[in-house]
Amino acid sequence: MTGLERVRVAVVGAGPAGLTAAAALAGTIDGEVRVLEREAEPGGIPRHSDHTGYGLRDLRRVVTGPAYARRLAEAADAAGAVVATRTMVTGWDGERRLEVTAPSGRHVLEADAVVLATGARERSRMARLIPGDRVAGVYTTGQLQQLVHQHHVRVGRRAVVVGAESVSWSAVLTLRESGCATELMTTIHPRAEAYGVFTLIGRLGWQIPVATRTRIVRINGSTRVTSVEIEQLDTGARRRVECDTVIVTGDWIPDNELARAAGLDLDPATRGPIVDAALRTSSDGVFAAGNVVHPVDTADVAALDGRHVAEQVRGWLAGHTDRAPGSRIEAQAPLLWITPQILRVGDPAPPRRHYLLWTDRYVRTPCIEVHQDGRRLAARRLPWPAAPGRAVRLPAELLRHADPQGGTVRVSLG
Repeated sequence: MTGLERVRVAVVGAGPAGLTAAAALAGTIDGEVRVLEREAEPGGIPRHSDHTGYGLRDLRRVVTGPAYARRLAEAADAAGAVVATRTMVTGWDGERRLEVTAPSGRHVLEADAVVLATGARERSRMARLIPGDRVAGVYTTGQLQQLVHQHHVRVGRRAVVVGAESVSWSAVLTLRESGCATELMTTIHPRAEAYGVFTLIGRLGWQIPVATRTRIVRINGSTRVTSVEIEQLDTGARRRVECDTVIVTGDWIPDNELARAAGLDLDPATRGPIVDAALRTSSDGVFAAGNVVHPVDTADVAALDGRHVAEQVRGWLAGHTDRAPGSRIEAQAPLLWITPQILRVGDPAPPRRHYLLWTDRYVRTPCIEVHQDGRRLAARRLPWPAAPGRAVRLPAELLRHADPQGGTVRVSLG
């Protein structure tokens, strides 16, 4: 290491959550707010998503992904935050001391507060254990969008998309821009995960079939994909679909390497750090925001996490360091996870006054129930469906009668 630097706040990750947190903090505290980003440009995943749909909740307008990324980066810069790109945080050198590798060399960066905003990534074909030949032509959505939008590469002529959630339709748009037709979308669920309007446009406008309750059981080819074998999960029937490209979408996992290296308490379901409503982790002065906490929600929700965590960081820097013992909040099947996972006395409401849930089953009119210590505390039927592939938003008021010093709070779906 070449030396030691000190900053007031270090933000790891220059995606929507990190940039928004930095913009909200810089200029409102004494000392430097530095954002550490391993990529050459700030902005995160939206930089590669060259279609509209970004910014509704935080900017109150709808723009394309690259325009959204630029606006957030410009806001952080205008506020006085220092955004260091091509800068990798490789580990920890003690409490709130980050090991950093930058173009100028290696050093330790010590901060009074650290915000982890490292985001999430899609699982690759290998992580999903999709069998078959190891051939070219298999990409995640992120890889596809970088190839098409940044390097202007034509990826193929006929594609099969694994998944039918919102990001899957983002992949379809990118394939269309590249001149590649989508032959089929496949999902293990009994219906497409994305909002109905996306599926309706895709099926009627673009004539893209969605094969529900199916999975790819083999990718075929010698040097490049030539076909895939699709299995119908209910009958076991198989068929072959000719294609030269496969896009694996969704199935997100947090970029949690730094959280694990720090020894933070991790949620076994999200695999991200466990946080309370103030987005504090299990380590004093270390916060987490965005899709590293909830893999995955929209970019503007991640950005609003950044706005929320900035206020909590300011409290920590002002000396409000005490935190009361808390009760765990757990999700019951078919819910897979809930975040935040800790309920404490004196904490604020969670970001946007909602807890986020993830379900493994579609329920058109879900009824959410909250139990603690054998008592039902609340029940409410939500006016929106619960569906795999997108977050269910639970109003925080449903937990208002929970005892932060009581037993585990259990949230279930009826």
